[in-house]
Amino acid sequence: RGISYERIEGEAAFYGPKIDIKIEDAIGRIWQLGTIQLDWNLPERFELEYTGEDNQKHRPIMIHRALFGSIERFFGVLIEHYAGAFPLWLAPVQVAVLPITDRINDYAGSIADTLKSKGFRVELSSRSDKIGAKIRDAQLQKIPYMLILGDKEFEDGLVAVRDRRQGDLGAVSLEEFIAKIDEERTSRGR
Repeated sequence: RGISYERIEGEAAFYGPKIDIKIEDAIGRIWQLGTIQLDWNLPERFELEYTGEDNQKHRPIMIHRALFGSIERFFGVLIEHYAGAFPLWLAPVQVAVLPITDRINDYAGSIADTLKSKGFRVELSSRSDKIGAKIRDAQLQKIPYMLILGDKEFEDGLVAVRDRRQGDLGAVSLEEFIAKIDEERTSRGR
């Protein structure tokens, strides 16, 4: 049919023609993540057959598809691609709630509960530690957003937002913050 193809000697594909889906990772390496290939071998070995429209026995041709290659390889490439800094929609923890003082722990807990009720993955850091240490830990974990809560935020009913990349974004209402990250999560942005 004049379709161009490339013959690659020594590959594990002994079935028949195949399509490889190759992805380049963040540091330029090429990984084969998916394949779709025809197989005349296994139907023969397993003596598979079907009755066709002509009422005769026929040997099927199998189509193998491996969308990710191995799931381990897929996740390895994904982690390397993002260098562990997943976008909000994919991050294991999406928001870290960080009270500055123990006096704010109840407020911080209610903020965390509200976010969880909206389907966000949240980590509350209510340990008695300096806020700098809490921020550093959240940054090392590559959590997309941190909510810094002190007396002022409690009194004003606000949350001070810190973005993993952009730093301090200022104080906003919880509803405004939820609307922002809900849109980001839904659109699969960043």
